[in-house]
Amino acid sequence: MPPEQNPVAPPESQYDARVIDTESGTPLTVRELAGQLADTDVVVVGEYHGHHASHLLQARLQQALFRQNPRQILTMEQFNVDHQDVLDRFLAGDLGETEMIEDAEAWSNYRASYRPLVEFARQERLPVIAANAPADVVRCVGRKGPDYLENLRPETRALLPETPFLDTPAYKEKFVEAIGGSHGIENGELSERMHNTYHAQLLRDNTMARAILDARTNHPGHQILHVTGTFHSEERLGTIAVLSQRAPELSIAVITPVFWPDEKDNMPLEANPTKGDFLYFIQPLPEEFRDPERERKAMQARFAERKPADCK
Repeated sequence: MPPEQNPVAPPESQYDARVIDTESGTPLTVRELAGQLADTDVVVVGEYHGHHASHLLQARLQQALFRQNPRQILTMEQFNVDHQDVLDRFLAGDLGETEMIEDAEAWSNYRASYRPLVEFARQERLPVIAANAPADVVRCVGRKGPDYLENLRPETRALLPETPFLDTPAYKEKFVEAIGGSHGIENGELSERMHNTYHAQLLRDNTMARAILDARTNHPGHQILHVTGTFHSEERLGTIAVLSQRAPELSIAVITPVFWPDEKDNMPLEANPTKGDFLYFIQPLPEEFRDPERERKAMQARFAERKPADCK
């Protein structure tokens, strides 16, 4: 598409997000986007973790939606359900920020990426819901398989959905392609390792879906703003597919990031019409590594830093 016909200008910086309505291709300001979402039960903003444009858009949309409807709840992939009490104590003013970050095992980019969302919620006295599955349980399912849940203590199992591995065939295909490709298949079936890894992913999606549904039950009439990695929501798969199966009456809007291509005159809408109800175009992130060996060592170091999970 020639530049003069392109309805959306390319993002100008790493903070810039250009939003469009997928159905019409119409560019939208954040205020216009919020207006279209005024009557939506659950607004899901997918993100590339650590991308400034994703996090700035989330913060601006949170405020714009609140101005329309102050009955709002923030649900977050970035906190695990077993740390809800820590988050509540922080929101109540009983913990300082560093204490909360340490006790809730918050993501390392909390201050740079998620502080504005949580602080706005705290300022306006809005609930913030830790939505993700406990990290140790996810790791152990990935290591030992879905049957690991049978060994959990009752109080831990109660934090998880009754049916924790609901999925859709399309999501499985997408996951295998993204994570393992053909290497994850043995004789037409998932390898044991890929099978376990996939169920760990499903546990996250199903736990987030339950957290959203519980928030709706506990706070009738409130609008949910859910922030999550885009893989959990794009194409209305993952968490969104679980929500739709468990509560088909809910109206859900998915807002999905798309990297603007190197060719600035080619907006990739035609290639991404099903990724979300709304798309926001952002600049690609810088490449982390050019040296494969250095990348491999860095990944090993990151995994080595993780606290080992006791899967007995």
